[in-house]
Amino acid sequence: MHPEIAFIGGGNMARSLIGGLVARGAAPASIAASEPQAGPRDALARDFGIRTGVDNATIAGGARVVVLAVKPQVMGEVCRGIAAALAGRGATVVSIAAGVSLAQFDRWLGPGQAVVRAMPNTPALLGCGISGLVANAAAAAADRAAAEAVLSPAGPVVWIPDESLMDAVTAVSGSGPAYFFLLMESMQAAAERQGLPADVAAALVRQTALGAARMAAEGTETPARLRERVTSPGGTTQAALEAFEAGGFRSLVDAAIARATRRGRELSDLLGN
Repeated sequence: MHPEIAFIGGGNMARSLIGGLVARGAAPASIAASEPQAGPRDALARDFGIRTGVDNATIAGGARVVVLAVKPQVMGEVCRGIAAALAGRGATVVSIAAGVSLAQFDRWLGPGQAVVRAMPNTPALLGCGISGLVANAAAAAADRAAAEAVLSPAGPVVWIPDESLMDAVTAVSGSGPAYFFLLMESMQAAAERQGLPADVAAALVRQTALGAARMAAEGTETPARLRERVTSPGGTTQAALEAFEAGGFRSLVDAAIARATRRGRELSDLLGN
């Protein structure tokens, strides 16, 4: 029996997607994964009851959806190894590797193969990530729906109108969790310098970040409006925000996103060569 969904690569992101699919009711028998390392491979079979193996072409053969969850540096070799198993079958290929373009997949898998590029982020490991998706010309509505079904257990999905914008998606959401971690790290250090014990500072920062994110995600008001609501004229919040503005906070964020976007393009060019 062929699996409905085949994962090539069994790392953390693949594991989170498989776990989400099973938790949402997907039959373990409908999922398979290829992973060269025995530890992760055995853990997938043990924890989720799916079929695993080491031969990519065997695992991919017959699957309706093939998820490529390997490092960008080996993607070409992996694709060439499964191209014959995919040829003419109408399968949907979903890549979660950063920087590998749709044109590269066309070269490696052959023209006419439906491919969806996805950029999930690390909160997907908790089911609260977000994925930016873009499809090639061969991908029909059914292929897009298949990609959404695989990625949605990790969090919401958004479709990007042009592949050239995927580097900006990577800069904002792919790399974005690290920006918030840096802010949290800095806030905790500042709180400790004000005399708070480390454990108290950590608890205050973590819960404040969680609460602010939930207010932004679950409400209907913009971040700007939420900021205005919590800022009393002449109060402590205004004093802190004025210090941020005086330090060029907005310009620094803009420069960071722009630099990450450029670096994404540079890495994509390197992979293309």
